[in-house]
This record gives sequence, structure tokens and C-alpha cells, in this order.
Amino acid sequence: MQREILERLAKGEISVDEAEQTLKVFAVEQISELARLDVGRKIRHGVPEVVIAEGKNPKDLVRIVSEALIHEGRVIISRAAAEHIKALKPIVENNDLLYKSSNESTVVISRKGAGIRDTGGRVGIITAGTSDIAVAEEAKAMALEMGCDVITAYDVGAAGVHRVFQPLSEMIKKDVDVIVVVAGREGALPTLIAGMVDVPLIAVPTSYGYGLGGKGVTALMAMLQSCSLGIAVVNIDGGVPAGAVAALIANRVARYRKDSKKRTH
Repeated sequence: MQREILERLAKGEISVDEAEQTLKVFAVEQISELARLDVGRKIRHGVPEVVIAEGKNPKDLVRIVSEALIHEGRVIISRAAAEHIKALKPIVENNDLLYKSSNESTVVISRKGAGIRDTGGRVGIITAGTSDIAVAEEAKAMALEMGCDVITAYDVGAAGVHRVFQPLSEMIKKDVDVIVVVAGREGALPTLIAGMVDVPLIAVPTSYGYGLGGKGVTALMAMLQSCSLGIAVVNIDGGVPAGAVAALIANRVARYRKDSKKRTH
């Protein structure tokens, strides 16, 4: 279908706009009855396809990732367990491993030489504790894959407010376009930081916490009830959606920066 559209475009039978629209409509590739990869997602709205390994048979995951590499050239895999990483080893050996989170649950694999365009977007990511890092690194993987420069600061906490100032100052100096704040337990850190900065903030509650209101429930409710304005909140452990939204914001700001520079020269 894609080849047919491109051939019609080359012959002048359809316009560039019509070709783009048609590609968006037909940008779903079926892999037998196993999965449907949205191979045109990044073209259509700037967010790449993510394959969630959780709940998938390792052999099925290998098939899906292999197809994604053929069509897209790169693939993000999230929530991977040890058996998934082991099954993916032959694919990694024959391609480029662009990203691997500290706990190896999030990886990005690319065909050799399949680079990514730097957009100029700038995303800051902060975690309250070390338990929040795995979720934060999902957001990092998304933002990097969407072409952003990512500045991270992990384990800054809210109990010791003095730990927040240095990394936050660095992000402000680097003029980040958006900040993702990841926190569990009482979820206080996003409210604290939002009162200090003038950029959009995306709060991510994590499922780290116990007892009454545990598993992220208190963190989510606290973030939704925050008295600081300028905060958007995603679901519990929602690192992937947080990273996607942050990158969309940052990339839009980056385009504005580039356009402004062009107008002033």
C-alpha cells in the first residue's frame, strides 16, 4: 500500500498532502493475528510505537519486535522481564542497542545506522527516590526517542528540601521546556517544585508506598489535589505517557525557538 501511494505521488496523480493523509489512514500493519503495530504513529502525531513486554510470551515479543524493526527501523520496549531480555538477545546482537534502563525493563533497539533527528526540545526529569527511577527511565526513553535532550536528577526527595535546589537550578539554567517529576509515597515533590518554576510540570505517581493508600493511590490523589498550578498528572507508574507528553511540549517549543531565530535573522 505504501509503495502504491508513493508511485502515485511520483506520477503526479496525487498531491503531497493527499499522499500524507493516505499514509496516515493506512498506517496500521497487521502481524498475523498476534498484534497490530501502528507503524505510522510517529509520522502521524510525533509519538513512536511502544511495545509493552509485560504479559507477552517472550517468543511473541521477539516476533513483534522483529516486525517493528523492519517497518520502523527502531522500537521501544517497556516493562520487560529477565526472560524477555534473554529472548531479545539475538536481535540486540544484530542491531544497535540505543538505550537500556538501569533495571533493564526499558530498552530501545534500532537497525544499524538508523539515527534519530535532534529536535532541540529540552526535557528535565526528577525523581523523589531511587525506587522511582525505573518509571522515570521510561519517560527518558520516550523523550530521547522523540529527539529531545534529557537532563535527569534522581533521588532528590521531598523530606530534605535542600536536595532539590541544585538539580533544579541546573535545569533552569539549561532552560528546559518541561519537567517530569516522578514520586511515590505521599507524592509531595511535584507540588514543591511547581511552586519554584515557570515551566509546565508533569507529575507521575509511582506504586511505591505501603499500607493505607499504598500502591500509588495516595501519591496520585495528592498530585490531583495539588495547590500548585501548572501541574498535569498521569496515571500511576505512567512513565511512558509522561515522556510522550513532555516531548510533544518540548518539541513544539523547540520549533517555535527555531522559527523565532529565522525571523530575527
